[in-house]
Amino acid sequence: MHHQLFYESKTVMKKSQYFIAVLFLIFTACKVEKPTADLIKAPVAKKNPKSLTIHQDNRTDDYFWMRLSDEQKNAKNPDAQTQEVLNYLNAENDYLNKAMKHTEAFQLKLYNEIIGRIKKDDQSVPVNDNGYSYYTRFEEGGDYALYCRKKTESDGAGKEEIMLNGPKMATGYAYYGIGRQSVSPNNKLLAYGIDTVSRRSYAIYFKSLATGEMLTDKLSNTSGGVTWANDNKTVFYTTKDPETLRTNKIFKHLLGTDQAEDLLVYEEKDETFSCDVFKSKSKAFLMIGSSQTLSTEFQYLDANTPDGTWKIIQPRERGLEYQPDHFGDYFYIRTNLNAKNFRLVKTPVKATSKENWEDVIPHRENVFLQDFDLFKNYLVIGERLNGLRTIHIMNWAGDAHYIKFNDPAYSAYTNANLDFDTDVLRYNYSSLTTPNSTYEYHMKTKEQVLLKQDEVLDAGFSTDHYTSERLYATAKDGTKIPISLVYKKGIEKSTETPLLLYAYGSYGYSTEPTFDSGRLSLLDRGFVYAIAHIRGGQEMGRDWYEQGKLLNKKNTFTDFIDAGEFLVKEGYTSSKHLYALGGSAGGLLMGAIVNMKPALWNGVIAAVPFVDVVSTMLDETIPLTTFEFDEWGNPKDKAYYDYMKSYSPYDNVEAKAYPNMLITTGYWDSQVQYWEPAKWIAKLRAMKTDHNLLMMDCNMETGHGGASGRFEKYKRTALTYAFLLDLEKIKE
Repeated sequence: MHHQLFYESKTVMKKSQYFIAVLFLIFTACKVEKPTADLIKAPVAKKNPKSLTIHQDNRTDDYFWMRLSDEQKNAKNPDAQTQEVLNYLNAENDYLNKAMKHTEAFQLKLYNEIIGRIKKDDQSVPVNDNGYSYYTRFEEGGDYALYCRKKTESDGAGKEEIMLNGPKMATGYAYYGIGRQSVSPNNKLLAYGIDTVSRRSYAIYFKSLATGEMLTDKLSNTSGGVTWANDNKTVFYTTKDPETLRTNKIFKHLLGTDQAEDLLVYEEKDETFSCDVFKSKSKAFLMIGSSQTLSTEFQYLDANTPDGTWKIIQPRERGLEYQPDHFGDYFYIRTNLNAKNFRLVKTPVKATSKENWEDVIPHRENVFLQDFDLFKNYLVIGERLNGLRTIHIMNWAGDAHYIKFNDPAYSAYTNANLDFDTDVLRYNYSSLTTPNSTYEYHMKTKEQVLLKQDEVLDAGFSTDHYTSERLYATAKDGTKIPISLVYKKGIEKSTETPLLLYAYGSYGYSTEPTFDSGRLSLLDRGFVYAIAHIRGGQEMGRDWYEQGKLLNKKNTFTDFIDAGEFLVKEGYTSSKHLYALGGSAGGLLMGAIVNMKPALWNGVIAAVPFVDVVSTMLDETIPLTTFEFDEWGNPKDKAYYDYMKSYSPYDNVEAKAYPNMLITTGYWDSQVQYWEPAKWIAKLRAMKTDHNLLMMDCNMETGHGGASGRFEKYKRTALTYAFLLDLEKIKE
């Protein structure tokens, strides 16, 4: 499951247990003939039937035994069950290694090709805040960033301070995740989070930026960041339930004291909600936000009085969502109150409940209001129109205009606008043919300056060499499904053209048609890449999301199938050359479509797939389960149980032919536990009637997001590309 929050939320095994970490070190240039299925023995998982009964309905799970507790995974000496699970996962990795051995040299070539396009000594566009300019940069060969700043004022301006040396800090760790960094209001102290397990549970450390010395303070089991009060000595932070990993408590910490002395200022007792703490853009207020799929609630406190009493802006109500920010005497609030596609309202700081809310941007049936940004002279609205993001700029007098974009499919959004008193807006732009670009836009004159465009280190690359299109497939119920696609000019669409179709389609998360330099390795070899903007996302407004969740969830799956059939019908490809890709909740999509329409796809890649839907949603001890009932339904209700069971990939595996499949997972994944894909592949292998490839790559050192290093993740990309290209008999 991939939980989308309104704030940024999205144990280490030895390297010897995971073959992929050394795979690229032992590549040779020699070519090995592809082994036949008869010569490679696939792992066969033992069956230990467990009966699962609810609503007088019985399911038998032959592979329930693969589930390990965190205690078992963290034990220094594995018990018998743990060892058996490890043996099975390692056997799957070994099988993958043998089945893909003939592609080792090609994988290395792809890996070097992909990272070869990336600037090794790259630097982010600096962001100015409180007298300093902040940025990250990479040194040649570095897998982790250096986090830096420079003074913008004349005294000391231009002299770099390295706040965090990522490469040095990560030395010796198989996984090293640096969380949020937060500088105190007086610019003297830095707080930052570190995760060395890949379970998104961070320890927070404090550093003096004047001396470089570490403070003795350490905060454990946090979500990764702190929020400073204006006194420079008080911070607020969120901790997680140790079992479910739900962010449920907010503490106040005074520097120089032990964490055990920290005061609990808020506990989110509703298990369907999670919480976080942050600061308003004005820096005048601290805010606590509680969120679940259908409801939010916010509290505020003067940032100058951290020991004061928190006040609720608007008490939570089922179905009421709102997100506030502050400017002057008002809170500005994006809300769905009487507005399915959201509207923007304002309310006096001294009268914050909903009866005081006054329209600033009223509700519109054909425009989805996605976000907003406040300035002294301007209001900037992020909107979605006809499935594409737009940036709407208006001054406080009401004069308005849109920034114009020309690509048929693109993404544009405001970014890092920390200063109120400016007429310059910073935004990011990308399309399927245009690398990510950062612009400064002068809202008064409409002039803009390109600050940076990601470099593609390939002498033969030009955006002019590629073409993107925007198409619409018709779903079975008549709904028009947008498809964004890109291909290299000169590639003719035909029944022999390979095409990779991607989608996500859950949580109202909209898949943006953006550039990926790694994808060029497929496009330059003749692939078409397409995104199906299926229901369950929010591309076409709030209704698009509502039509792809709960008891409408199957629309997500049938939309994807209809998009694939449309591309075949229009002659872009054929089922012999059509491939599908999805991850997390998109991995659920992959599991559903191979059950529903297996013959449509030649190959499918399911990354960290959420495939054991019924069992996971029945188990409230599993991270993310409780506050996702409004996304999938609560199977303790028979109507939802029956519906979930009818599409749950694991529960619907049948004795039939399946396409070639590559499944990826991480042993430490806290969002989709490793045992879901492990059980799924075991069941598929036991029941499928074909001789197609079925493989799993289980990274024994990482979690949901994969490897932490800048380049390490591309080894898995190279593996997945080699899987696709090998099926197309493309060898180089």
